[in-house]
Amino acid sequence: MSSPDRKVDPRDPQRHHTIIDDDEFGDAGSDALFHTTESRRNIGVTSAIFLILNRMVGTGIFATPSGIFKLTGSAGLSLFLWLVGTLIAAAGMAVFLEFGTALPRNGGEKNYLEFVYRKPKFLVTGLYTGYAILLGWAGSNSVVFGEYILHAADVEVTRWNMRGVGLACITSAFLIHATAVKWGLRLQNLLGSIKIFILLFIICSGFAALGGHLKIPEGEPRPKNFTNAFAGTTGSAYGVIMAIYNIIWSFIGYSNANYAMSEMKNPVRTLKIAGPSAVFLVGVLYMLANIAYFAAVPREEILNSGRILAATFFRNVYGAKAEKAMSVFVALSAYGNVLSVIFSQGRIVQELGREGILPFSKLWASNKPFNAPAAGLFEHYIVAVIIMLAPPPGDAYNFILNLIAYPLSVINVFVALGLLYLYYLQHHPTTDPALAPLNKWNPPFRAGWFVAGFFLLSNLYLVIAPYIPPPTADDNVYASLPYWIHCVVTWGIFGVGGVYWVFWAKLLPWWGGYRLEKHVEQEDGVEWPRNRFIKVKNT
Repeated sequence: MSSPDRKVDPRDPQRHHTIIDDDEFGDAGSDALFHTTESRRNIGVTSAIFLILNRMVGTGIFATPSGIFKLTGSAGLSLFLWLVGTLIAAAGMAVFLEFGTALPRNGGEKNYLEFVYRKPKFLVTGLYTGYAILLGWAGSNSVVFGEYILHAADVEVTRWNMRGVGLACITSAFLIHATAVKWGLRLQNLLGSIKIFILLFIICSGFAALGGHLKIPEGEPRPKNFTNAFAGTTGSAYGVIMAIYNIIWSFIGYSNANYAMSEMKNPVRTLKIAGPSAVFLVGVLYMLANIAYFAAVPREEILNSGRILAATFFRNVYGAKAEKAMSVFVALSAYGNVLSVIFSQGRIVQELGREGILPFSKLWASNKPFNAPAAGLFEHYIVAVIIMLAPPPGDAYNFILNLIAYPLSVINVFVALGLLYLYYLQHHPTTDPALAPLNKWNPPFRAGWFVAGFFLLSNLYLVIAPYIPPPTADDNVYASLPYWIHCVVTWGIFGVGGVYWVFWAKLLPWWGGYRLEKHVEQEDGVEWPRNRFIKVKNT
């Protein structure tokens, strides 16, 4: 039940529902652990929508349609898979909306997994720590930012100049969010508006292209992708799976606002409005943008355009000068995505610090010196830079993309399974005292059995299917890496988290003759309390 000393706004939808507090969450402490002062509640409905939109609309819709078309072989199957991706994203948004409105605090899926999977104690936290610390989400769009900027400047793209510009991109994003949170949010909102404008402009231009308004030189092929929309469709299961991964990558971010709910104004209402609005808007824009591409770019050009399909589109509709201008706009879109990603991932690291999971947790939990999680942002920045620079030429983008999409599918399987388990307990309550709080699940929003089940099956498919080998070596999405590399690296990352849990929560306490207990402490001058693990001697 809600904490008795919490002030409830009569206009707040939370007052009608049970909100799971800290004691029901299964940890020692108070409800204050998950809330901050009003001065830090900077995120309203508009900022929340753009926080989601900026994360979703990065470069996926500009950089992946060519690869998806190559994997599927036809415009018809490509559009169908984009619809499937939209439905998966909508189901995921509904699942995360239910969890987010019931547990309105920073941290996202980490909170939801810990709430459901309580045994063995702290295991989920250890596994998630490996996932959160070792993945550099912001790296991929930093690479694309570099590629598009160099393309706009008519500079030959090489491995190192592309990554050098990408390094400048991610460095500036880190510095902005580490030193000026409000200005970072304003910049994200501005770039989010630019993204919407770009997509709307592409869509309107696509309608013009359907009417025959193209600047393709005489004698060159004209687009005929809708003459027989399914002509050339491949029957490769591997191709379909990798195409869906590319589409899922384009939709990643529907849960982005869940990572910063403690900083929202009226978080339940804000998330209820922002989540569905952003996913619906992005889904419609993506579908219409793909139709525009197929209307203006011939089949062979799509297959050969790689990650600069949007620039090729503008060249065919408006001429060569427009191609360069579009490259700049796509680069700005990528930059907005990098800003959004590093904003949310830095807060996940901070949350791990606040809960005392990481060594030197006081450092990670701090908001000093600029009232921002600078240490958490810096950790993600370093990992993203390493992942951005390490892969071999030609494989960097695809490797980073798949290394983000695959572990996210694994996480989503357990999030959806956990929600279904909560539904089950409503009809068959558990008698286990450690799991008793799960019987009280009563969120302000419900996704429902069907939506949660669809999300579970979709992600199970995405977890299992990548082990199917490509028909030929030429069908491998990697130029010089094995097709399964992102799967193996994913399990290695979770394995590192498991090893950390064994040492931190099992072996060291056994060796030292103590047990771990979690206490809440409030320091002078710090707006958020934090958890601290205390070593209690066994008696």
